[in-house]
This record gives sequence, structure tokens and C-alpha cells, in this order.
Amino acid sequence: MSITKESELAGMKEVSEVVALTLKEMREYAQPGMSTKELDQYGARLLSEAGAKSAPHMTYGFPGYTCISINNEFCHGIPSDKTILKEGDLINIDVSAELDGYWSDNGGSFVLGNDVHQHQPLIEASKQILYKAIHAIKGGVRVSDVGFLMETEAKKRGYKVIRNLTGHGVGRSLHEAPSEIANYRDKYNLTRFKKNSVVAIETFISTSSTSAVTLKDGWTMVGNQGGYMAQHEHTIVVTDGEPIILTSMNAIWN
Repeated sequence: MSITKESELAGMKEVSEVVALTLKEMREYAQPGMSTKELDQYGARLLSEAGAKSAPHMTYGFPGYTCISINNEFCHGIPSDKTILKEGDLINIDVSAELDGYWSDNGGSFVLGNDVHQHQPLIEASKQILYKAIHAIKGGVRVSDVGFLMETEAKKRGYKVIRNLTGHGVGRSLHEAPSEIANYRDKYNLTRFKKNSVVAIETFISTSSTSAVTLKDGWTMVGNQGGYMAQHEHTIVVTDGEPIILTSMNAIWN
């Protein structure tokens, strides 16, 4: 969407605060021995208490209220009573929701407890790349140039990017134009970021894969060459200068 009046900015700030705090509190609530279903139900309760509705559940009939992906799962992991969190797990939580006609999206990967499997360098790379990408965005900048920056920064650190997962516009629905904000330079994408537009910027930084494939459950995605992936995401408003980071309260950079 494009912000045209103060009431729209206020609506986006409100829903973004809800998804940001839900993500932060879910990250803090997670502990070894807990099922991903229990963690998802906690997130669902937080959204409900704020008057918000889960975006994937409402829009796509996703079998959960948040997406929780563990270890080799890249994204869209289904919460389950059978998936029990363990020390050192690489966890990704993606929280998106609707509130009073406005939609916002955010996500983040983290290690549960001690980093016994050495996932933290991948996570730090993803966080740093998201920061650089977001602070390179302003009205008039080519979407493909930001993708090039993300891929270049990943390569510098010895990682790859997932080419079939992208950021996107958001605001009046979960996915809007620009529909694809890729992590690489797409020479066919000639679009530019527009001032006052709302977009969800996401990293998809991988140890070995370059695309994600869907498992038989119809939702969960893993790498075409295996390995691990870290994702971090903020919803922002594009300006002529520094962007407004609507989901900053998720504290993924802390």
C-alpha cells in the first residue's frame, strides 16, 4: 500500500507493533522441551489479545497461527505437537497479522539456548544483511539493486541466497505490489521503490542451497541442496531518506 494520510500510518504502526511484540515474546518464551504447537498457541493468544488475526491462517488456511521452522526447514514450518524444541536448534518464527484492515509481516531466526551447532554466524550474517538492505532503500532506488546488495553481502560471508523466496509489498493485504523483492539482482525487474509505499524486506541467507522446495505436507520448505537458512524480516515505510521501520520493536537486531 501507499501511505496517503496520517490515519493509514497510524493503522500500520498499530498492527506492526502487534506482530513485532508477538515475535519478540515468542522468541523469549521458547525453551527446550516445548513443542512448536505450544509455542504457536502462545503466539495465537498474543495476537488474539491484541485484537489481531493471523494472516496465514486467515488468508491461506495455514494449519497454524504462526510459521515455525526448525533446523533444516527453511520456512512455512507447520506447528506440531510432535516437534519438540531442543538446545541449539535453529528456529525461525514468522508472524504476520491483520488488525482493523491493516496487515504487517515480520520474522526472525535465532538459536535456542547454547549455540552447540554453530548456527550463530549464519544468523548474524542475515541480520547484518537485512540492516544494510533496509538502509539502502529510499524512493527511486531500484528493487534489483537492493537484491544485488543482499547477494553480494551474502557471498562476502561465504553464503548463498534463496532465489525463489522474496520480500513483498504489504499493508491492505498480506502480499501486494511490488510482489517480488528478491535477494539477488533480477535484471528483468525494472521496478523502483516508491516513496510512502509499505514493503516487507526479507533476507533468505543459506549455507548451501539456492532455492527452496516444498515438502509433501504442502507447506514446509527446505533447501534444494540441503543445509540451513536464516531469515529476518521487517515491514517498513519507504521515504526519501531513512525508512520508517514499523516492526522495530521485534528487537531482531538487539
